[in-house]
Amino acid sequence: MNQQTKGQVIPVQNKIWTRDFLFIWIANFFVFLGFQMTLPTIPLFVKDLGGSDQMVGMIVGVFTFSALLIRPYAGHALESKGRGFVYMVGLGIFVIAVGAYAFTASMFLLIIIRMVQGIGWGFSTTAGGTIATDLIPPKRRGEGMGYFGLSGNIALAFGPALGLTLAGILPFSWLFLICAVFGFIALLFSAKIHYVAVEQSPHKTETMRFDIFEKTALQPSILLFFITVAFGGIATFLPLHAMEQNVSGIQLYFLVFAIFIMVSRTFAGKLYDRKGHRYIFLPGALLIFISMLLLSWLPNTTTMLIAAGLFGLGFGGVQPALQAWAVDRAPNNRKGMANATFFSSFDLGVGIGAIGFGQVASFSSYSTIYIASAVSVVAAMIIYVFLVLKVKEK
Repeated sequence: MNQQTKGQVIPVQNKIWTRDFLFIWIANFFVFLGFQMTLPTIPLFVKDLGGSDQMVGMIVGVFTFSALLIRPYAGHALESKGRGFVYMVGLGIFVIAVGAYAFTASMFLLIIIRMVQGIGWGFSTTAGGTIATDLIPPKRRGEGMGYFGLSGNIALAFGPALGLTLAGILPFSWLFLICAVFGFIALLFSAKIHYVAVEQSPHKTETMRFDIFEKTALQPSILLFFITVAFGGIATFLPLHAMEQNVSGIQLYFLVFAIFIMVSRTFAGKLYDRKGHRYIFLPGALLIFISMLLLSWLPNTTTMLIAAGLFGLGFGGVQPALQAWAVDRAPNNRKGMANATFFSSFDLGVGIGAIGFGQVASFSSYSTIYIASAVSVVAAMIIYVFLVLKVKEK
């Protein structure tokens, strides 16, 4: 069990699976489940309302950019107002926004609600990652963040398939209300967590007017940006790409993707703790690169599922390793800002990928999207070699 002193949870005997870690794990699972159910269905909903490919990209983009803009404030609020306040406010906004989709019939209103949902998502995911970081023993941070990431991965295994299945048998309004219920369950679990008290810096300094990122987290965050550009292309356009190619089994893509993420995280976190990111990033990025080429080709369902497995293995190792790297280097009173910086790069990559690839699809083809995604992954690998490994050698 955990010892508690003045509201602070102290890890005992290097233990990861404490009561509070289990509760944040469950809460994260349910909010991600509600989110993942909307991931492949929002583009279909936009098409159902008469939207174009550009509008699909815009709807996804405004969500990620609103989350991006709110994350620096969320990072500061985590240190000034406390973890629990930020987390529960974010979850509450998320629940209200997703539920509001059920009553949306115009594109303009949909854009507004997506922006509100992005704010809730920015608050809740920044806080959730920071809360998990607080509860994991520092010497097992890579392993612990891998376990924490499994909550989102399991949601990814079931969420998109469940969302697409329900969209085929229920009105979109019922689908979105079910997603909101899952978010509300996350809110209930969040109320039961004993949150770590904020650690104040021993050196009192003036607050920077434009303190919007943690500089020690920049390198892994920049690398994540180029990786998640590819993720934006998958999340936004893969269902439409599969339909155009007459390839069935899109629900299975997300299931296989999530299963291989879980397989990757059984060993990637421990490998990071023992060897560092050098043994994880380049092999993982190479697997993602091959996956993008296969999706560009996409002749049949088998190829799509192989691409899903490769992407899951690669992303399942790269993402938690980069997050642990970002948090490890930050001062204790800047862990929240480090997580905010890290997730901001995720949002920026997905947002630019969604909006940019929407334009690509309008004048080219869905296949071109994944060629561009592969180029983005190669850029991440080049940056890693020349800006990270070279610096370490010096």
